[in-house]
Amino acid sequence: MTTEATTTDTPPPTSASPTARQVWTRTRGILLALVLLLVAAGVIAALRSDGRHGLLDPRSPDPYGSRAVAALLSDHGVRTRVVTTLDEASTAAGPDTTLLVAVPDLLTRDQQSRLRAATTGAGGRTVLVAPNTPSIGGLAPGVTADPAPGFDTTLAPRCSLPAARRAGSADTGGIRYSTTAQADACYPSDGRPTLLRLPQQRGGDTVVLGAPDILYNNRLDQQGNASLALQLLGSRPHLVWYLPSLTDASAPRTGQRSFFDLLPSGWLWGTLQLFLAAALAALWRARRLGPLVPETLPVAIRASETTEGRARLYRKVDARDRAAAALRSTTRTRLAPLVGIPVAQAHTPETLLPALSTRLSTDGQDLHDLLFGPPPGDDAALVSLADRLDALEREVRRP
Repeated sequence: MTTEATTTDTPPPTSASPTARQVWTRTRGILLALVLLLVAAGVIAALRSDGRHGLLDPRSPDPYGSRAVAALLSDHGVRTRVVTTLDEASTAAGPDTTLLVAVPDLLTRDQQSRLRAATTGAGGRTVLVAPNTPSIGGLAPGVTADPAPGFDTTLAPRCSLPAARRAGSADTGGIRYSTTAQADACYPSDGRPTLLRLPQQRGGDTVVLGAPDILYNNRLDQQGNASLALQLLGSRPHLVWYLPSLTDASAPRTGQRSFFDLLPSGWLWGTLQLFLAAALAALWRARRLGPLVPETLPVAIRASETTEGRARLYRKVDARDRAAAALRSTTRTRLAPLVGIPVAQAHTPETLLPALSTRLSTDGQDLHDLLFGPPPGDDAALVSLADRLDALEREVRRP
C-alpha cells in the first residue's frame, strides 16, 4: 500500500509576510492608545454632562428641565404645548398665546425675520430666553446684548413692572442688555438690566430674559423664581414652548451660518491644540542629535530574503521599469569582466556591445535591445527578459 505526500498551495512565511504574532506586537501600542482615548472621552463626557438632559424642556424632570414650571402653569389653567419647528411657532402666535423661545441663538437670520414678522402685531407675548448677539438684533430690534455677565446671579427688580415687583429678588443674573426703545428695564446688574419688557402693537409685548435659571426645576423654589416665571408665562391662557432644532426644515434655506459657526469655540481651540501637539511630537520624533552612526545588524539576513522583499515592493507598485533596469545593470556588471571590459565601462553600449559581438554570434541590435532596451510592458515580458538575460550570461560563460 502506497501513500502519497499531501501538497498545499500555501507559500512558506517570508520576511514580507509577517505572522499574526508580529502584527499584534506592532499594533498593540496603537490599540491601547485608542482604548485609553475612548475611555478618557467617556469619562470627560460623563463629568461634563452635569445632568443637563432635556435642557429647558417642559416635559423633562431633570434638574435643568422645566417640567415643574409647566405643572404650576397647568394648575393655574395655562395649557402648555411644545413645538420644534418655526412653522408651528409662527402659526401659534396670537393675542391669547405666550410664545417662549427656549434657545433663540439657534435660529438663523431668515428664521429670526420670519418669527419676528409672525409675532409683531399678533397681540400676544413673546419671551426670549437668554438671547445673545446672534439673535437679539433680529428678534428684538433696538436691543444690544452684553455677553459678559455680572458677578451676582440673584438680583432685585428695581423697576415698576408689576410682575417683577410682586416676585421680588430672582435669579436673573446673566446676559445684560441695553436698548434705546421704550421698555421696562428690571433686575439691573452693574447698571444694565437683565430683563426687558418691550411693548408692541395691539397690546402685545416682548420679554427678554437674561438667564434661564428661573425656569429650571432645581432653581424654581429659590428666591422669587417661581412667582416671576408664572407671571411672565401665565399672562395668557395658552403657552407655546418653542424648542428650536437644527433639524428644522426651514433652517437650511438661508445658508447664513456655516458648519464652523455652529461649533462651540472650545472645539476649535481643542483642534488647534491637538494640531500643535502633533507637530511637536513629529519634531520630537524626527530630531537628530548628531550624525548617523552605522550599526551592525543583530541578526544575519539572507540575500534571498532581501531580494524577495525588494521584488515584492516592485510588484506592489508595478515598477517593471525599475526591476528591468536592476536586472540589466547587474547582468552588464557580470558580463564586462568575462569579455575583458572594465566594470566602469560596463554600462557603455559602444564599449560593451562590440566585445560581446566578437564573443557570440548574436546580432548587435538584439544585444542592444536586450541589455539597453526599453522597459517591458507587462509581467510576462519582464519574466521573458530575465530568462533571456540568464541565457545570455550562460552562453558567455560557456568555454
